[in-house]
Amino acid sequence: MRSPAYTLAIALLACMLSAAKPAQQNSSAASAPVTWNHDISPIVYRNCAVCHHPGGGGPFSLLSFRDALRWSRQIADVTGSRYMPPWLPAPGYGDFAGTRRLTDEQIALIRKWVESGMKEGDPAEAPTPPHFDTTWQLGKPDLVLTIDRPFTLAASGTDVFQNFVFPYTLSQTHFIRAVEILPSVPAAVHHANILIDRTASFRRAHPTDWQDGIPGMEIQLDAGNSFDPDSHFLFWKPDTPALEEPDGMPWHLDPGNDLVLNMHLKPSGKPEIVSAQIGLYFSAEPAVDHPMLLQLEDDRDLDIPPGARNFVVEDELTLPIDVKVFGVYPHAHYLGRKLAGWAILPNQQKKWLIRIPSWDIDRQSVYHYREPILLPRGTVLHMRYVYDNSADNIHNPTSPPVRVRSGNRSIDEMAHLWLQVLPVNTPKDGPDPRILLEKAWMEHRVKRGPDDVIARYNLAAAEAALAEYTAAAADYRRVLAVHPNDARTLNSLGAALQSAGDLIQAQTAFQQAIDRAPDSCDAEFNLAGLQLKLSQFDQAESHLRAVLRHCPDDASAHSALGLALAGKGDSAAAQAEFERALSLDPSDFTALYHLGENAIEAGSLDRAIDFLQKASAQRPDDLDTLEHLAMAFAESGRTADALTQLHAAEKIAPSDPALHALVSQLLASAGSLAEAVEEQKQALQLQANDADGWNNLGVLEARAGKTEAARADFQHALQLAPNHAQARANLARLNRQ
Repeated sequence: MRSPAYTLAIALLACMLSAAKPAQQNSSAASAPVTWNHDISPIVYRNCAVCHHPGGGGPFSLLSFRDALRWSRQIADVTGSRYMPPWLPAPGYGDFAGTRRLTDEQIALIRKWVESGMKEGDPAEAPTPPHFDTTWQLGKPDLVLTIDRPFTLAASGTDVFQNFVFPYTLSQTHFIRAVEILPSVPAAVHHANILIDRTASFRRAHPTDWQDGIPGMEIQLDAGNSFDPDSHFLFWKPDTPALEEPDGMPWHLDPGNDLVLNMHLKPSGKPEIVSAQIGLYFSAEPAVDHPMLLQLEDDRDLDIPPGARNFVVEDELTLPIDVKVFGVYPHAHYLGRKLAGWAILPNQQKKWLIRIPSWDIDRQSVYHYREPILLPRGTVLHMRYVYDNSADNIHNPTSPPVRVRSGNRSIDEMAHLWLQVLPVNTPKDGPDPRILLEKAWMEHRVKRGPDDVIARYNLAAAEAALAEYTAAAADYRRVLAVHPNDARTLNSLGAALQSAGDLIQAQTAFQQAIDRAPDSCDAEFNLAGLQLKLSQFDQAESHLRAVLRHCPDDASAHSALGLALAGKGDSAAAQAEFERALSLDPSDFTALYHLGENAIEAGSLDRAIDFLQKASAQRPDDLDTLEHLAMAFAESGRTADALTQLHAAEKIAPSDPALHALVSQLLASAGSLAEAVEEQKQALQLQANDADGWNNLGVLEARAGKTEAARADFQHALQLAPNHAQARANLARLNRQ
């Protein structure tokens, strides 16, 4: 190994040699011609060709010398002004992947090439041009979804907001590592967002006209029964047609899901036939990490008078947990001039997230960090946007300037800063950390705008997910004070009240939701579920049959109807409903569990094991399923498999004495008396006043030859229950022996 001193000496010698012949080296560099093949094409292929290729977003291709020769002077001008390549973030304010900002040396080299005659150079020095699919930037997708009925955009008029539904057509779940949105007329599209409709609620709400596209900017979708927040930048922007997810963070599509493409369209001066395709790229692996999008915004304060040059809006948000930030997306419209986002760490260090000194709405993009940024709990996120509503703003859409307020139209304004974050350093046994982020975010929004009913509703949903049911019910009621007839909120209020134990008020809320939206299935289903818990089987059956009239393919409603029928003693009809549920959804837990239970009773043990194993795969921590599966294995003579299930149950509920007692019985039946005794002793440590347990322990110890221990066990059982017949008989038998 070379010593540091030797390395330093070599470095000094190299410097001396370099300094010895400066004239010769400079002369050589000055005489070397700048050519396309040697100097310019590597710059263009890396920074420009991603848009400038046949079928790309650029207006012309730059994949050959002839292409570049034609546009050479324009290339020198737009790179010299830094208009191209399109890259808005200032250097040094965030380290972004895929940065397309040219260095001063590269810009000077392009200018020199143009001014020196645009020489092609030696073909042997030319790098291989990049290859691009003529249609898709990321290559051929695994699945392409297409608008069935294109939309005609008028030549003039106001902006149009149109929502197109793309049903997911496959019968199996896929994880999506990338998505590309391909509008038929990109120039007419201001932006487009993909929303994931897990329950096809938007399509159901528009059963006759969804294929034609539904107008509107703000739409509401039912999220289903699980917390599934917006987690990914599923946005189309002029500079970001394709989006790839970070490693380990694909999103998923399940059978029955829809994608809703929310398109903001701008009249172009002539009628346009607008369509779009969505290309999906599958991941072979499921998601390992589950990120979330957070938003800072200050639309409320956007009221910009004409002539205002430095109109400022700001927002901030304190993080309740540690997160890593993977990407950032700033958004404003034509009056935006300076956009900045940063974080103040708990130690008061300032860490820049992004800074854009000269905003251009037509060059906006989603920016991913080269390495995720760790922000600890207590970090305060900040955004500060400056707007210019003067005549000097070359992007100002009105002349003379007019007052501009917040809104969805392109001539309105927005102030949004989106961050994709991943919770880290969170306890495994705690709540979903994304819910903690959601709650903090919504609390902040409600504090800033107490009349923000969407934020209030989302805050209530987060509180309910954290088992803060009383607070959730109070916030749902605040939403209803503004929108008293909103069936969705009434249904959610009923669910919160039921979880809080207020069953009478819960039933009232569910019934009010049904009265407001008779065709909706959710409230009727929830009311039936509450009635099942109260053993009101006739009422539950009536509501579930009403659900199935409106939603005949609702697997959960069929399995719940099976429970109601079983409660009424109609086993055959219940069996039919469970089987119908399973035909609609092979993963329906309720149907799998009860079909397995019924199979045990019928003596069809192999069938029972099949159903219960599938049920356990859906809910690995469900104790009843594990116990029934153990029972099926035991009755099949598969004692080792039965013990495996019960040991798994013990890990979930180590303080459950009944589980230890069951394990003891199985061990005893397998002849493992010493282990059976220890398991029974654990059960009695947890439930010392169990006379049956002491009697069982005495039997085990007697079988193991521990006569005195067994006698003491039987006597203890009789102390707890003097009339315990089995313990008295066992003690008498032991004394006779």
